[in-house]
Amino acid sequence: MKKIYNYNTVFMYIFLIIVCLFSAFPFVWMISAATNRSVDIIKGKVFFGTYFIENIKQLFSIVSVDRAFLNSLRNTVAGTLASLLICSMAGYGFQIYRDKNKDRLMSILLLSMMVPFASVMIPLFKMFSIAGLLDTTLGFILPSVSTAFLIFFFRQSSMTFPFEIVQAARVDGMGEFGIYARIYIPVMAPTFAAAAIVTFMNSWNSYLWPLIIMQSQGSKTMPLLITGLTSGYTTDYGILMLAVTICTLPTVILFFTQQKRFVAGVLGSVK
Repeated sequence: MKKIYNYNTVFMYIFLIIVCLFSAFPFVWMISAATNRSVDIIKGKVFFGTYFIENIKQLFSIVSVDRAFLNSLRNTVAGTLASLLICSMAGYGFQIYRDKNKDRLMSILLLSMMVPFASVMIPLFKMFSIAGLLDTTLGFILPSVSTAFLIFFFRQSSMTFPFEIVQAARVDGMGEFGIYARIYIPVMAPTFAAAAIVTFMNSWNSYLWPLIIMQSQGSKTMPLLITGLTSGYTTDYGILMLAVTICTLPTVILFFTQQKRFVAGVLGSVK
């Protein structure tokens, strides 16, 4: 039995290694392509080259990578913080406050997830244009500052939050916002981390809405900048892959630094 168990373990690790290699290959190829010439990439070269510095010089000479990166970072951080605040309050309220109609309201919110963004894109653009919110951070974050998915996520996670703590805090005279800020947020920190990662990645990789509302060159984000690199007659794939690598770094760093909290938050929401 021990030999069978050992063989099963070996085969399991071999399978996992193969799957990891297939999963990691696109990222490795992306980084290696950033160090090669466009001609070498077209030929199918997958090894690291010696044109990394040249690609950096050419990329920063033809587009404003630093401006686009800062625009994406500013818009994404502001949108993530606002979304976490509003959606966590909504999820907290749906679970903590007792009302017979809250489940009906949650069902309506979940039904809104079935409405495609393309169907409301034109009305949103007209509203934001009239309000003077084009090319602004506020215009970027408002459509996604409150999402049904994130509200549902916080509500599911709040089911594991001990209601007795809220009752005890109310007896001691603590206000509702104090309970939320001083008790709920520290206890639900893994859920906030998981929601922050999901929201940050969605906002950072957002393309359609920024394409519509960010109309000036100075307000372009990283996904829009990458698209601009492919709009000419010829595409330099080395420069393109370098821009994609730069665009990917923030989400990769965020996920790997908060991976444990992300897993804990997701498992907490499932419970």
